[in-house]
Amino acid sequence: MSLRRTKIVAAVVGAALMASSLAACSAERTKTAGTESKGGELIGIAMPTKSLERWNKDGSHLDELLKKAGYKTTLQYADNKVDQQITQIQNLINQNPAVLVVAPIEGKALAPVLASAAKNGIKVVAYDRLINNTNAVDYYATFDNYKVGQLQGQYIEKKLGLKDGKGPFNLEPFAGSPDDNNAKFFFSGAWDVLQPYVKSGKLVVKSGKAPTSDAKWASIGIQGWSSDTAQSEMENRLNSFYATGKVDVVLSPNDSLALGIEQALEGAGYKVGKDWPLVTGQDADKANVVNLLAGKQSMTVWKDTRALGDQTAKMVDQIVKGKKVAVNDTKSYNNGKKIVPTFLLPPISVTKETVKSTLVNSGFYSAKDIGL
Repeated sequence: MSLRRTKIVAAVVGAALMASSLAACSAERTKTAGTESKGGELIGIAMPTKSLERWNKDGSHLDELLKKAGYKTTLQYADNKVDQQITQIQNLINQNPAVLVVAPIEGKALAPVLASAAKNGIKVVAYDRLINNTNAVDYYATFDNYKVGQLQGQYIEKKLGLKDGKGPFNLEPFAGSPDDNNAKFFFSGAWDVLQPYVKSGKLVVKSGKAPTSDAKWASIGIQGWSSDTAQSEMENRLNSFYATGKVDVVLSPNDSLALGIEQALEGAGYKVGKDWPLVTGQDADKANVVNLLAGKQSMTVWKDTRALGDQTAKMVDQIVKGKKVAVNDTKSYNNGKKIVPTFLLPPISVTKETVKSTLVNSGFYSAKDIGL
């Protein structure tokens, strides 16, 4: 499916999610269909890394939910090393879990090891990131990732007054890790909003790092979502292309990149309240929310990972008990081998003005956590 087509589908799904709960599609767990769970089944959880705040929260929350539901769990973190994650998953398979929940580091690398899971009748749920090029992934739970990028692009569009013909402004765009399937959706959502302004000259990319199409997003991708790499890249762009003039806006697809970008801006002498550019983000990481309140970041897209964990735990329970598995998208996510039945959750844009009403009032952070 093309990214343009994905955009249309995702927009429709997002609207429907906000309006009401969609009817669940279903599939049966072959291993347990028509039978009652005896309780205490083992669930394997494979997360990519502990080095990013969000994956720590995701892993611990899902682990806690499943234990409360009466399941045994094994939670593994792979330090962002693909070989390590493959070994961990094989070890989990050897323990014969009822279900594997996997947030992959590299979406195309897990096909061989997951073939072993399928052979043993183990169902696989892809968590937040799609697992590609395999028939052995049964379900996918994630956020509307195209909408994430849309929210970033629309924020820039509105804040700069681009629809009203204002400009030109200097833009530096970044994209996520090329091995993360979600990164292309983030970039496509934003670039579909911003690229027309690049073509018209209202947004000027002085570094020349402006992909000519959505499909070329990986050319500006930051491997491993590394803050240090993003900082180095931003420093290079500032040193090479901004001896005169200044950056007005930076499209950052997530908060870890935004941290590096913000450090580079500070190092180059940019001052908050004077010449600091707009900087986008995603994940509502604590350090970035603090920066948001301090004026160093303009917005972040919040994906309430508690809701993602809740939904994933429900899907796991439905699989084990041989019930219908709730999904609300059966068209958008083609992993190269199959359309993976998916449950999409809506993301939320957060600015300095809405931190309290979204992140604090929901209990995601306490006011003390973020210095309010």
